[in-house]
Amino acid sequence: MNIQIIGTRKCSDTRKAERFFKERGYKAHFVDLNERGLSIGELENISRVSGTEALLDRESKLYQKRGLAYMEFDILEELLRTPLLLKTPVVRCGKEVTVGLEPQQWQAWLDRNG
Repeated sequence: MNIQIIGTRKCSDTRKAERFFKERGYKAHFVDLNERGLSIGELENISRVSGTEALLDRESKLYQKRGLAYMEFDILEELLRTPLLLKTPVVRCGKEVTVGLEPQQWQAWLDRNG
């Protein structure tokens, strides 16, 4: 089973996701948004499953600082320009995706895939 965790090392929820899989003996591939953003293809694939609105972290300091609550913009374009606006962790298992802390869903993946 191929698990990918997208987030930042400073994000506590991302660290919880890493710990969740490590404690269950699964090695997850980690993508640090501070080192590289996602491609348009990756963002589109994730948004097809989770919905575009779910990808944007409207609670983040960066969202508030940039005044995005008062602007009209394309979410995918903004996430390409500023990957740190992505709600983390994004966890991928094959074609399935979760955005945010979803341990119940992750456990369901593990139970289903053995």
